[in-house]
Amino acid sequence: QVRLVEAGGGLVQPGGSLRLSCAASGSIFRVDAMGWYRQAPGKQRELVARIIGGDNTNYADAVKGRFTISRDNGKNTVNLQMNILKPEDTAVYYCYFEGVVAGVRTQGWGQGTQVTVSS
Repeated sequence: QVRLVEAGGGLVQPGGSLRLSCAASGSIFRVDAMGWYRQAPGKQRELVARIIGGDNTNYADAVKGRFTISRDNGKNTVNLQMNILKPEDTAVYYCYFEGVVAGVRTQGWGQGTQVTVSS
């Protein structure tokens, strides 16, 4: 199994910035993708940003130009720098992992971290 530990959520005013981090641990043989999804109240979970392989990134249209995802391969961590935050970015943000752990193809989710954008 993979364990994902997230950090960095909180309350920020519109226009502000936050940085989320997620560390994956376990008998990780290969990381195929890591990223961030979010779920706002009453809405479905949606992709925010992800890194596939070493450096292929995908972003939701709503966050392009404001959010930047990065990965530290040596530490199996993924970070999400969120700038120019808007009230509609308010959601629980979940770290996502996909890869091979202890010889088994594995998908995993973090416990979620709350991001609230409000004045």
